[in-house]
Amino acid sequence: MTIEMTDIKLKYVTIAEARAMSGLRIVLGAYPIPGPWRESCKGVFHVKGLPYTAVKSANADASDLAIGMHNTQSELIEWTGQGSAPVVALNDERPRSGWLEQLHLAERLNPEPPLIPATSADRILMFGMANELLGEQGLVWLKRLLMVHEPLLSLPAGDPNRPFFEFLGQKYGYTPAGAERSAVLITEILERFAEQLARQQAAGKRYLVGDRLSALDIYWAASCGLLDPMPAERCPMADAFRGAYGNRDPRIAAALTPALLAHRDFVYDTHLEMPMVF
Repeated sequence: MTIEMTDIKLKYVTIAEARAMSGLRIVLGAYPIPGPWRESCKGVFHVKGLPYTAVKSANADASDLAIGMHNTQSELIEWTGQGSAPVVALNDERPRSGWLEQLHLAERLNPEPPLIPATSADRILMFGMANELLGEQGLVWLKRLLMVHEPLLSLPAGDPNRPFFEFLGQKYGYTPAGAERSAVLITEILERFAEQLARQQAAGKRYLVGDRLSALDIYWAASCGLLDPMPAERCPMADAFRGAYGNRDPRIAAALTPALLAHRDFVYDTHLEMPMVF
């Protein structure tokens, strides 16, 4: 699968270079794809005003994405103990590969603006809803299953694009039955987010939890792109992935309300980088 790299704007270092450095480094990959975990992490550190060195987790000129991922995993595993990006590294501290620990690190490095609510009720709500987006079997995980479902059913053995989808399918535990169920679960998650946003707006509040921006708003904005990516002038992603980052299921389309999309746009326009930077 050939990826056009002309839209990359971040300056990347290699994993080997990053390991020899100190300071704040974030392994992001080097493909112009708005991966939700990647963009969530970038968004948190952007809002916090924390500069970092971007680290590529695959060769930018790899013509076969699956091969690039496989070749890089050994380096990343050696450094971080696992094979997925994003990973946040600070000096000699343990690398942080999970969205929750990445958020807590950002909060420690710069408490302002706070992205974790002050009250326990709001914290419980925010982290529970965030897990529905970014956790295992959350919206992003489930959409990965949908992304590989049709290609694995339709691409014949030997097709040059099939290894990439086999790689993702194995990583996320793909089964045909699981993929079929994913659309139902994604719909339910979107319905809960629409209800929460409606409650907040009815109370005169602009954000998903509490009275100000929280990490949940960032996570929603980043995850929404997996179902309805912004246009090229706002999100200049690789053309090969724009179709996969959309949605053709009518149940998901109905649940992805105009209000939810408008909230995504509001968060990007008000708080995040625009156009998106790869």
